[in-house]
Amino acid sequence: MSGFGDDEEEYRGTVTVVLPGPADGEDGAAVEVDAHLAGNFSPLTGDYRWRGRLSASPEVTSAFREGARTVVVRTPDGFEGTGDLGEPNLWGGHPVNGAGSPPFAVPRIDVDELDA
Repeated sequence: MSGFGDDEEEYRGTVTVVLPGPADGEDGAAVEVDAHLAGNFSPLTGDYRWRGRLSASPEVTSAFREGARTVVVRTPDGFEGTGDLGEPNLWGGHPVNGAGSPPFAVPRIDVDELDA
């Protein structure tokens, strides 16, 4: 994905997208798709911002058309993040972005050590 910079952590591979369930707070279908995700710490907002794209999936597109906008993205390593699902692109995939814990490993930083 163009625009990903050298200061960003990246993940490429299979993810599980957990779609919203029929009732608030319930998980719906879990769909495996390929993804390219990246993120970085935002010093202006003080949180971690991540974004990427999901490969085409009829299940994800159907859920989007039915109103799903928030999904959980999980990687096989056990990391997960909640993201906002965007309109399908020309190839049928969806952009996704989130703030907070990303669905991939990132280096741990001890803030106290930065102040020293």
